[in-house]
Amino acid sequence: MNQHTMAFLRPIMTVMAFVLMMGAALCVPSISLVGHEGLHTAHSFIYSAIAFAVTGALLFLIFRAERFEVSSQQLYLITVFSWLLFALIGSIPLYFGLHGLSFTDAFFESISGITTTGSTVLERLDTMPRSILLWRGILQWIGGIGVIVVGIAILPYLRVGGMRMFSTESSDWSDKTLHHAQTFIQNISLIYFTFTLLACLLYWLAGMSLFDAVVHSMTTLSTGGYANHDSSMGYFNDYPLILWISSLFMLLGSLPFSLFVGAAHGKWRELVHDSQVRGFIAFVTILILLFSIERTINSHLNFFQVLTHVTFNVVSVITTTGYASDDYSLWGPYAVIIFFYIMFVGGCSGSTAGSMKFFRFQVAFILLRNQLHLMRHPSAVYPLKYNGRLLSDDIVRSIVAFSFYFVFTIAAIALFLSLTGLDFITSLSAAATAVTNVGPGLGETVGPAGNFSSLSDAAKWILCAGMLIGRLEIMTVIVVFTRTFWRI
Repeated sequence: MNQHTMAFLRPIMTVMAFVLMMGAALCVPSISLVGHEGLHTAHSFIYSAIAFAVTGALLFLIFRAERFEVSSQQLYLITVFSWLLFALIGSIPLYFGLHGLSFTDAFFESISGITTTGSTVLERLDTMPRSILLWRGILQWIGGIGVIVVGIAILPYLRVGGMRMFSTESSDWSDKTLHHAQTFIQNISLIYFTFTLLACLLYWLAGMSLFDAVVHSMTTLSTGGYANHDSSMGYFNDYPLILWISSLFMLLGSLPFSLFVGAAHGKWRELVHDSQVRGFIAFVTILILLFSIERTINSHLNFFQVLTHVTFNVVSVITTTGYASDDYSLWGPYAVIIFFYIMFVGGCSGSTAGSMKFFRFQVAFILLRNQLHLMRHPSAVYPLKYNGRLLSDDIVRSIVAFSFYFVFTIAAIALFLSLTGLDFITSLSAAATAVTNVGPGLGETVGPAGNFSSLSDAAKWILCAGMLIGRLEIMTVIVVFTRTFWRI
């Protein structure tokens, strides 16, 4: 291996080594729970941890360096390969720890977890070994903080999908701001950990068992949606306070964590007056109220019961969490359409939520309004502003390109799924829920009351690709497969 190749691979392999060693450390909590679950499950985590640690240490020793620079090309590869590697790490304990689980199913469950999608192929969760349930929660929790770091520190630097408008010093990968980036990410991690502990405490006080509280706090804040029960959060329907707590922390997970850092340092006005936050909260509130009024009129439930379930399920889908307290596909045809629409909205930029992100819809509205003004006054000049800042042509082009690729990716995946024998509704909704990282789709097979286990292996691998592409903002993955990317 020549020096040029070694220099190119060094930062990539160093990050891979870190991911492997972190995977080894994350096996420890699950190992501590396997005492009453048999040696087979224990060995799957112990051997996995040893393999991860040894491989990571070898990579670190081979490629270590006191200092190296990271180019944008290397950063693209680091982002894609680290997510793929973590999905592989997550699948190994599942594959060896669960009898009869194929590698395809294990990888599907893992990448669904690490991308915080929440689609599952596992059944009989109520009797599943607790070590496996905890492992699924850990995957989503790590995926959630990973999404925040990628969205705040990496994607703005790579100018992906209009994220540049949210760039901070942490998005500048120059030496002068490296220390600031590290401090910023540490602050975000502290807030993320604090919110998780608070959610766990409130869940436990509201009636959850301690184990359920721990796992669900991780999958709620990460907007992942993995539950410990086959009926998802419907298992706790007799405890409406739990559904309200869950709604609160799903909503918190879908807000910009960079603004939480500012609020922690006394800059509450930035959080309260942010255009994206205010618009998102207003949209969710109006949708919940209108939905609740209609459901109250056309159902036998009282308003509070309706409000609880409408709030929970609307927040769950729009934040791309994917929990379900009820089969909302039975609420009526209009409800199916509404839930299908809002899965494309997503939360805010710099949050754990997936999908298109709310700011892109706001920018699209600004562009549409500007175009209508120009049709009436062709010679007028209307500056495009968002959140008090001018929108550059670079950001507008980036958002338009992202939107096109987003729709094109869903259409392509739906076509590939139909070739595996799936019907139109299942193909389209499964493709949409994979790319938007929501979890449940529509229909009996992949709907909120369904499961992805019955899909063919080919369909599952197609959805795995969709989940990864959607989680990394589409173009981060697509660009790696272009010819110009590999021209050094």
